Amino acid sequence: MGARAGRAARDHQRQGGDGQAAAARPPRRRDGELSGLVLDILHQAGRPVTAGEVLDRLQGSGAGPLAYTTVVTILSRLHAQGIADRSRAGRAYAYRTAAGHAQLAARQMRRVLDAQDDRAGVLASFVGGLTARDERVLRELLVPDLPPGAVAGDEPGPDR
Repeated sequence: MGARAGRAARDHQRQGGDGQAAAARPPRRRDGELSGLVLDILHQAGRPVTAGEVLDRLQGSGAGPLAYTTVVTILSRLHAQGIADRSRAGRAYAYRTAAGHAQLAARQMRRVLDAQDDRAGVLASFVGGLTARDERVLRELLVPDLPPGAVAGDEPGPDR
């Protein structure tokens, strides 16, 4: 293919292949957005579902045109990360979530924390941004036998 033909093919592809300008295409999804949609489908299904079923549900929910291979790739990555379990369903795999929403969020928080050099700074910043209610819940989780209103590290008094 000559330089002129290659350039014309790239220009055609850049325009969407059908003459549409690139600006007329739907905006790119944010990182992880499609994975989040797939996880929601796995949670809502309540049973193992195949990539084809996930694709049908994504398209039915208005996620736009997607390739089957894109869905398989996302499901495979979720499985590799331990977020989704899979089992054989004929010649394909059926997937289900390996954890609940709270466990998945905790896993994400741990990954972010593990990627930082200043763990104490990250934790201090996180705790500093908590609401009073969230602080109370965290305190109860960290020190379950702590009486309400007490602060961890307090010496017990005669009435305690």
